[in-house]
Amino acid sequence: MRRAVFLDRDGVLNASVIREGKSYPPDSLAALVILAGVEEALSQLRAAGYLNVVVTNQPDVATGKQRIEVVEAMHHRLLKELPLDAVKVCYHTDEQKCDCRKPKPGMLLQAAKDYGIDLPGSFLVGDRWRDIAAGQAVGCSTFFVDYGYDEKRPEKPYVPVKSLSEAAALILSHSSSR
Repeated sequence: MRRAVFLDRDGVLNASVIREGKSYPPDSLAALVILAGVEEALSQLRAAGYLNVVVTNQPDVATGKQRIEVVEAMHHRLLKELPLDAVKVCYHTDEQKCDCRKPKPGMLLQAAKDYGIDLPGSFLVGDRWRDIAAGQAVGCSTFFVDYGYDEKRPEKPYVPVKSLSEAAALILSHSSSR
């Protein structure tokens, strides 16, 4: 079994667009800005033997606010520019009641099946309560990048961090102590 770090996209890998205290995805490929330190953090995690797997909700496709081609172009760019192993995407809204939309763990379960991932030995880094809940549902250790959004907070347990870089450093120090 392999270990992985599951990563939310917006707010963890790339900058979110913040409007009135709420987080939104970038609306174009040109607006996709990779956050400082992300490439280095992912490289360190991969060098330590972790798979880097993106798990992202993108409901704007289902609501017609975004075209699937734009989201796929963003993921193609992230896969090309960053040491990522896979991108799992849920295009549904809550009303569609799918199993893949976080906080449900469907994307993590599918990745575990596809790549032979040991979920309790893996980690999730996210910036929304939905991310943390999905990781907790499958037994991952979770790291919450707290930007102070005006929304529901995640339930504990989780480790609060300021960035993916900080989460990666903690994951790597945990791994070296095993």
